[in-house]
Amino acid sequence: MLRLLTPHYRVGRVWELTPERLQQWGLHTLLLDVDCTLTRYSQGEALPEAVAWIEQLRLSGFGLCLVSNGMGQRIRGFAERLELPCVAKAMKPLPWGVRQALRKLQAEPSQTAIVGDQLFADVIAGRLAGIRSILVDPIHPEEEPWYTRMKRLPERFLLARHEAYMGDTLIRQRSDIHTG
Repeated sequence: MLRLLTPHYRVGRVWELTPERLQQWGLHTLLLDVDCTLTRYSQGEALPEAVAWIEQLRLSGFGLCLVSNGMGQRIRGFAERLELPCVAKAMKPLPWGVRQALRKLQAEPSQTAIVGDQLFADVIAGRLAGIRSILVDPIHPEEEPWYTRMKRLPERFLLARHEAYMGDTLIRQRSDIHTG
């Protein structure tokens, strides 16, 4: 159970993930959460840093797809503005939306990671779908709905426990990103 809730990597923001670092990890495809990962909760536009990062990955040849539990019309509009494919109403933590994105991109699971801000949605969905997960710190979590904010306390507890249990493995991977 603890493994299901353990991200493979952690970073502060998505734009800290350089194409070089991702390639060192053997990743060629990223499935991206939207709310609190690329933008503030329920916004229609990605943050400028996220847009620049996506363009950098696209130019480096990465496969990209948005995978969100958000409603179809909003997420499809978001994806169109970024010129990315998407899976809306993905029902994370269930793996079906992740698997749909893998099929859409014809991606190899061993070379794919999901990037998101929630242990109980993104990390579990990635684990159940057999891909790696990269947990990011949420962007303005205070703007999230109450049912998401309720999950943040147990997330913090579990992350602290993971770091204590694993020594500095997660911390090293996290600082590795900043120095590499």
